[in-house]
Amino acid sequence: MPRTPASRRTLLGGALAALATPLLATGARAQQAWPDRPIRLIVPFGAGTSTDLVARLMTPRMSELLGQSIVVENRAGAGGVVGSDAVAKSPPDGYTLCLGSIASHSVNMSLMPSMPYDVMRDFTPISLVTEAPNLLVVSPAVPARTLPEFIAWAKTQRDGVSYASAGNGTSSHLAGELLKLKTGAPLVHVPYRSGSQAVTDVISGTVPMTIYQVAAVLPFVREGKLRALATTSAKRLDVVPEIPTAIEQGVADFDVAAWHGLFGPAKLPEPIRDRIYAALRQSLFAPEMKAQLEKQGLVPIAMPPAEFRPWLEADIAKWREVVRVSGARAD
Repeated sequence: MPRTPASRRTLLGGALAALATPLLATGARAQQAWPDRPIRLIVPFGAGTSTDLVARLMTPRMSELLGQSIVVENRAGAGGVVGSDAVAKSPPDGYTLCLGSIASHSVNMSLMPSMPYDVMRDFTPISLVTEAPNLLVVSPAVPARTLPEFIAWAKTQRDGVSYASAGNGTSSHLAGELLKLKTGAPLVHVPYRSGSQAVTDVISGTVPMTIYQVAAVLPFVREGKLRALATTSAKRLDVVPEIPTAIEQGVADFDVAAWHGLFGPAKLPEPIRDRIYAALRQSLFAPEMKAQLEKQGLVPIAMPPAEFRPWLEADIAKWREVVRVSGARAD
């Protein structure tokens, strides 16, 4: 009896199902066996940067927990784009990860006219790792001891008030632009090649103000060489509980911190993603690790993947608006 088209489709469907079953089983076994070789963690910035520091602090404990070595590879270039793009184009097998930052995985999406990747499409967000809160500091010559006093003084200055940053597109630059946007203060951006150069010129009085990472400016605040007017975090910082936030002083929603986040390529299988997150969380909150991070002015976070993705979307949108209004551009 000849087979009907329907019967042929049934046989074909059965054959495909039989073929798919071992393939699915192989994929499941591969995920269960992961990791069975070393993992690369690409840092898209140079050695000695804060991103590099975080990577080298967190990987030894993560390696122990996962049972495989994690090799940190610095691949700097184009503000974090070169190394990040290499991860975006890697197989989603859990063996190539990226420790990105506010620059490479948030601000650059708006700041750069042409990007080889889209953060939300081409990466699997695994976890927010750390935040690096900032202090708004001024030269002691500035006649202001609170943020409202500084803003009022700035508005009396005919040519505006200059603020130093670590360079165009950095978090210190965009924090200043956000302050300008929210308060109407006539702030004038002065980009430097590095944060240390910017801080040095604020100490000397060459430039009145900067917004920069706590660890970098706090020693000078303690020595009286800088005056801290506000923290830029949502809450007061344990390391300087006496310094009020900008929000407390009337600047609504002014929550600005540099951050680091862990990413894999898009379509990273959830079981692998979740194992990486679990190892990261245990690593970050080991007492010695937490102490080392906090000594560097970094706050360990470990935000679960389900929370990190919408948080990241909101962060990209926030800086997109700041870039649009300010007209900021990358160097």
